[in-house]
Amino acid sequence: MTRSVSRTLASVILLVIPALAQTTSQDGSEAGPPTIPQHLFGYRDFASEAKTDADFLRVPEAALAGQHLKALTAQPHWASSPGDYVTVQYVAGQFRAAGLETQIVPYRVMLNKPVSILVEAFDASGKRLMSGPSPEHVDPNDHGGDPFQDNPDVTPAFNGSSPSADVTGDVVYANYGTLADFQYLAAHNVSVKDKIVLVRYGGNFRGVKVYIAQQNGAKGVLIYSDPADDGYAKGDLYPAGPMRPASGVQRGSAQFLPINPGDPTTPGVASTPDLPDSKRLTEAQTRSGPNADQPAIPVNPLSYKDAQPILEGLAGPSAPNDFQGGLPFHYHLGGTGAVRVHMDLKQDTALRTIWDVIGIIDGSDPAQKEDWVVAGNHRDAWVYGAVDPNSGTAAMLESVHGLGVLLKQGWRPKRRVVICSWDAEEEGLIGSTEWAEDHASHLAHAVAYFNTDVGVSGPNFGASAVPSLKQFVRDVTKEVPAPKGGSVYDQWRKDEDAGHMRHTIQPGDQGADSDVNVGTLGSGSDYTPFIQHLGVPSTDIGSDGPYGVYHSVFDNYNWFIKNADPTFVYEQQQARVFGLEILHMADTDVLPYDYAVYGKEIVGYVDAAAKRATEAKLGLDFQAASTAAHRFAAAGKAVRVLQEAPPVNPTALNAALREAESALLSPVGLPKRPWFKHTIYAPGEFTGYAAVVIPGVNEAIDVPDAGRAQTQLVTLTDSLNRAAAILEQAAK
Repeated sequence: MTRSVSRTLASVILLVIPALAQTTSQDGSEAGPPTIPQHLFGYRDFASEAKTDADFLRVPEAALAGQHLKALTAQPHWASSPGDYVTVQYVAGQFRAAGLETQIVPYRVMLNKPVSILVEAFDASGKRLMSGPSPEHVDPNDHGGDPFQDNPDVTPAFNGSSPSADVTGDVVYANYGTLADFQYLAAHNVSVKDKIVLVRYGGNFRGVKVYIAQQNGAKGVLIYSDPADDGYAKGDLYPAGPMRPASGVQRGSAQFLPINPGDPTTPGVASTPDLPDSKRLTEAQTRSGPNADQPAIPVNPLSYKDAQPILEGLAGPSAPNDFQGGLPFHYHLGGTGAVRVHMDLKQDTALRTIWDVIGIIDGSDPAQKEDWVVAGNHRDAWVYGAVDPNSGTAAMLESVHGLGVLLKQGWRPKRRVVICSWDAEEEGLIGSTEWAEDHASHLAHAVAYFNTDVGVSGPNFGASAVPSLKQFVRDVTKEVPAPKGGSVYDQWRKDEDAGHMRHTIQPGDQGADSDVNVGTLGSGSDYTPFIQHLGVPSTDIGSDGPYGVYHSVFDNYNWFIKNADPTFVYEQQQARVFGLEILHMADTDVLPYDYAVYGKEIVGYVDAAAKRATEAKLGLDFQAASTAAHRFAAAGKAVRVLQEAPPVNPTALNAALREAESALLSPVGLPKRPWFKHTIYAPGEFTGYAAVVIPGVNEAIDVPDAGRAQTQLVTLTDSLNRAAAILEQAAK
């Protein structure tokens, strides 16, 4: 692009975006528009797209996002419930009003619903120490109390996937329930066999806590929220502030997500309503066997109000410093009979209907219209779900509003846009997984999946992505005005410099020192089936802040307007970012994947794993994998040159660019969990949320298992060579 064209383009953009200058900042001042890029990777001529971007950015409204949020959180809407179906109709109505071809897609999946939940604790003499779970309640006279806490439709605090059971046992305290925590107990002769294990939230996914406890012979698990993690040690308690009050309980699924997400009865197969029961696993089969993804032992959450008397009564060895929490006494490990817990959980586990809402904008380019751009957010919540997930739903609906205005103006995307409101994400990423399995053949050439979940809990923007889309996300945020002034990107940099990092950096990650960090995709949200099962390049965005009421009754509209985004300007921001992701990927001439960055990061991952293996004295041969990683990186650089000067007809180039990501999948999947097929990224078997890079290799090093690690190095090498060959051919 010549300088004269660039100057003209900049002038055109400034003329067409006057409304952006009226974005009101948090302090009431007027935040001017960010600088609009003069060139964007993937476009031959950005001028037309710049006008479309500006037209879109004017549309999403903060006030409308607030209206969406209020409507979506008016009542509890646990997956499959009547309240859930009310949100189905609301979202479908918004999709149709925007002009999207709209479908309500049902699936029939196994969910447990609590009938009765009893957890009680006794000391050695039989004296009852507590009986719960206690109702979630704050004082109505404390800062206005909470107007939503007493709704009779609120279910008792429970964990998804827990079986019914009636068990009694001595209590052992296992800190966060990580693999290292259980190893510490074993090393200090504290057995959890036939015990009730009490663990606190944090450190790993709750289902992994149960997974490890079960492997070690526990008969039940209680998971509580410690005030050191999201209570008074972190800030003022709700309703005075954003943190978890004493009675607040974190619900959540205890499914073994690193084994299989989705409907437990149909792993790898879409759970359509017409699928006969003979094609499904029974509940017993989902809880036993090598690939069982449901716990066989009962699990239930507790507040720290209910956990306190249990912890305070424990005797036995003193807990080490990193096991100590925020309650006002010294923690002990237990296991001596000083405290016994009785868990009597009655669950109604059955096949229930859930509903995805799918909105489609058909593509206009015959050569690319089937290269889908998929974007989604889940809609179901454990209770009201103002932050998780409906802050994301409200933002997505305003993105849809913007796309609808463009449609009325005559715009049509080159590629098909598919916007999805998922159900039963909270129960195990079920709605997205079933739909992805249902449409696997189409998704084999989908060009992107864009996710938002917790759209807004505060002002600090963050993102995760496959490496090829990290710069893509940064570029989008440079166009969107931030409530505090400048662009979202500008504010993102300031927040990161101030230490507000949404994501951690993986060993081997490149470029973190020179630009804002875009995190690595692990699991715990709806991008999982797209990137890690089907190889669809994915991103995930959100805007974070102090958020202590996760998965509790207090995650409601009242908390949101007090703590997260009182004027909904961050909802507006997220709608703009999410919508621009969709627009750019739907209309770009050449797919904006940066395989040069991807290759550089993979080289770093391989080098880091080789260093770990050497330190562990495993004697592994990394030469072939290192050579393949460098080959992939070189091919990425070569194809990047062609992307910078796109051919007139880029169809073949785009097909190759997309195929390279699919080539990184292993046909047989990861050891012990074949549903996960990506050789570069997966959730850790013992972390659940956090990503493990080159997981087949690194998890074998962790065991350690040198033979398995060497086999996985061969699998990794083969996938990198396949992908490199595709890029090399494209670069010619």
